[in-house]
Amino acid sequence: MFSALRRNPGIFVAGSLLLLALVGLLAEWDRYPSDRTPEGAYLRIVSGVNRGQPQELFAYIELGAQHACFSISDYRRRSQKLVERDYPPALRAAVLLPYQAEAATTDGPELFEVYARNHAWIERLSRDLSGIAEVVVEGERATIVTARGTRYPFRRRPNGIWGLTWFTATLQLDAEKAARDYSLIESSAADYRRTRSAVSDGGGAQPRAVAP
Repeated sequence: MFSALRRNPGIFVAGSLLLLALVGLLAEWDRYPSDRTPEGAYLRIVSGVNRGQPQELFAYIELGAQHACFSISDYRRRSQKLVERDYPPALRAAVLLPYQAEAATTDGPELFEVYARNHAWIERLSRDLSGIAEVVVEGERATIVTARGTRYPFRRRPNGIWGLTWFTATLQLDAEKAARDYSLIESSAADYRRTRSAVSDGGGAQPRAVAP
């Protein structure tokens, strides 16, 4: 191992820089209040925004928003598989294009990153985030009021971590849409399979266009 390091000193330098970055990140987070406080969750969101890392925010959004992210990712991937397997080749690209980026995700955090970039959520947060002026807690809900007067609503999750609720409505609506789209695609895919089967059996029917 040491001989390899002598031959490739760049490996040692890169490893050292990575270790320093990790130590710095851990030290930074250790200075924050617990993420089981609204201010602790808010400061971790600020940290993720400042580093341009949307996936870091995923741990600090509302539970309903997290579930919606996983649902959207799952439905889009399943829809893509059906389209690629059963739809006529001439129709596939047009059907898949609107949610291609969503179908390429593998889990909720990746899906949230796609949304954060497509909806400019990071840019919006980077403009609005500032120091904490006030924390108002009312039961399972809390509001962070910043020095700029922006109000950030949070809800306590079952695990005690506070989650920002800003994105929940958008994500839940889109999760419902993804479920409806999947149902339509599943029905259309079944029609295309039946049509192909009829043609192969000599029925003479031609594949018909079915709305995705």
